[in-house]
Amino acid sequence: MGDTTKNEQAGKKSFVKGMKAEYRKIVWPSRDTVTKQTIAVLVSTIALGAVITVLDLVIRLGLDVILG
Repeated sequence: MGDTTKNEQAGKKSFVKGMKAEYRKIVWPSRDTVTKQTIAVLVSTIALGAVITVLDLVIRLGLDVILG
């Protein structure tokens, strides 16, 4: 059993070393890139919300006319 404990500790240490090595490989985006992408997401979200709202109103008015 003593061998398994040593192997587990060695495995944990190599796992942590591997995680640190992978973390160093991350390329973080610049502030300018993050700002541009955030603005693009906000604009597209607002536009999609507006389209859904208009479609909802048109469908609701159409059903009111049909069922009327």
